[in-house]
Amino acid sequence: MSPARTVLITGGTGSLGTATVRALGRRASGWHAVVTGRDRARTAARAAALADRSGLPVTPLVLNLESLDAVRAFAREWPGRELPPLHAVVCNAGTMVVTGTRRTADGHEVTFAVNHLAHFLLVELLRPHLVAPARIVMVASDTHDPARRHGFPPPRLASVSALAAAPGDGDGTDPREEGRRRYTTSKLCAVLLAYELDRRLDDPGTTVNAFDPGLMPGTGLARDYHPVFRFAWRYLMPAATVLPRNVHTTRTSGAALARLIDDPALDGVSGRYFRGRHEARSSEQSYDRVAAAELWHGSVALTAP
Repeated sequence: MSPARTVLITGGTGSLGTATVRALGRRASGWHAVVTGRDRARTAARAAALADRSGLPVTPLVLNLESLDAVRAFAREWPGRELPPLHAVVCNAGTMVVTGTRRTADGHEVTFAVNHLAHFLLVELLRPHLVAPARIVMVASDTHDPARRHGFPPPRLASVSALAAAPGDGDGTDPREEGRRRYTTSKLCAVLLAYELDRRLDDPGTTVNAFDPGLMPGTGLARDYHPVFRFAWRYLMPAATVLPRNVHTTRTSGAALARLIDDPALDGVSGRYFRGRHEARSSEQSYDRVAAAELWHGSVALTAP
């Protein structure tokens, strides 16, 4: 018998994505997981291994979030796929570029384009295919909040067109510092988007929340860092998960994210921010409704065909 519900997880073959699918399998919740990646063969191989380890059906799909046309094609082809009804979308894929400025096929700065623009467009195009009760989860980060002690530069909001054009590029700012700031800004946008979408939802059966998985040493987020830091991130910093801070293993964060997707106790809970398993306040700036509306309208304009 086919599972009753499909969950789409962008970047689902990465560390947090795979941990989330495994956690859903442990919940015995009858999900069919769709995981995306850029490389067809690698995504298929990881999905097959994930299906074996989670006990859930796992479908691999190619999605290049560095191309808005690719996002449009992905959404256009969704109705033709032989999948159970779509009940959850998890915007999990993310990147951080700290060595110079990279641009997408559309000419947008990569961190902002992947972490915000592509997911904004994907959610908007897939919303008509969501079947209630449905859940949308935006994976954020506590680095969006300057009040949290994380060592990242505070986000710097601007117009959507300015963010896509890479503010600070070529103005003498340390490119590594500016790259990390673009990351924190993109994560602030994830929280703003979750709150604004919640205000705009016209279907009471659909909820949207933001999720902070915490710092997860060992994941691929530091792939663009200096080799020495990459080594420390992968092999030394995982020891920090035993400390009483917002540092977690991917298994712990995956279980918390799976709860947001599946837990009946969260039915109807929307427009909230979760730090792991617990509801929390996000940054003061994230509650700025004017900024959220401007982000929304600017994103609509920049992602229009």
